[in-house]
Amino acid sequence: MLTTKLNSKSILPLTCTRSGTCCFGKAVMLNPWELLCFSREKKNTPKEFRDLYTDFGGIQLRFDGKQDNKGQNACSQYVDNFGCSVHLGRPLACRLYPLGRQIQFEKVHYIYEGNQFPCLNDCSKVLELPKLSVEEYLSGQEVDLFEKAQDEYLIVMQNLADIAFELLLDSGLSESGDTKTLAAWRQIGNLSHELSAEKIGLEWLNNLMIPKITIDIENPVSFIHKHNELLLLKAQEEFGTIQNLQGLHEASVLMISVALHLSRGLGADTKGISEHWIDIAKNNGAKE
Repeated sequence: MLTTKLNSKSILPLTCTRSGTCCFGKAVMLNPWELLCFSREKKNTPKEFRDLYTDFGGIQLRFDGKQDNKGQNACSQYVDNFGCSVHLGRPLACRLYPLGRQIQFEKVHYIYEGNQFPCLNDCSKVLELPKLSVEEYLSGQEVDLFEKAQDEYLIVMQNLADIAFELLLDSGLSESGDTKTLAAWRQIGNLSHELSAEKIGLEWLNNLMIPKITIDIENPVSFIHKHNELLLLKAQEEFGTIQNLQGLHEASVLMISVALHLSRGLGADTKGISEHWIDIAKNNGAKE
């Protein structure tokens, strides 16, 4: 699929309603802070929201509501004749739609798929609305905190992967001639979301998606820094005393699995990230 890149001054028929076609048939991915924001707006616990309204351990919003005339199911938070029931808690993907956000060489680009603006197909009424620049649209959607959360979780993802690198490269595992760890990393990068969640197991899914953090969630950066600390502490407690090669292999595979599962919730190129990490490990002496 071709993509069209935009700059902040690009003028488009951008708007957002609580009941547009964007509420049907989409794949909305979630990071842990977004899941928490949703649960707060829904007035239930993060665990309750995850178990009732998401799939794959919390990384994807469930679309199991009424069908539209195309046979597409509505978001689990969609209320007929009203729209989004948790509009104020909606995640970055919903705030940006129909735009996507792409980071290349630490520079952010906004994009949409195809050569024609997507909303013109299913929401032609946007032509009757005032046109906005991308910058104006993003400001109106209050994306700032949600973009910060996304970027902070990319750092957490890399920190988790760094533990997997240490377990492979700095423990003697790689020097032993191990070849199965990188093969497992590649396999994980190709898993479905469902199998990825099963690979991690409920304990690590809980730590990843519904951490026990009581600090004010209004500041996502503080929340995510605390979450990062908890994840690294759990890894240290669980893997710090491993001395046998099989245990090191299993720990490295688990940590790369957790990192890649988080990447899925961030809407990242999980397979591409996995291959990138494999190349780095091979350049530092690991074998496949």
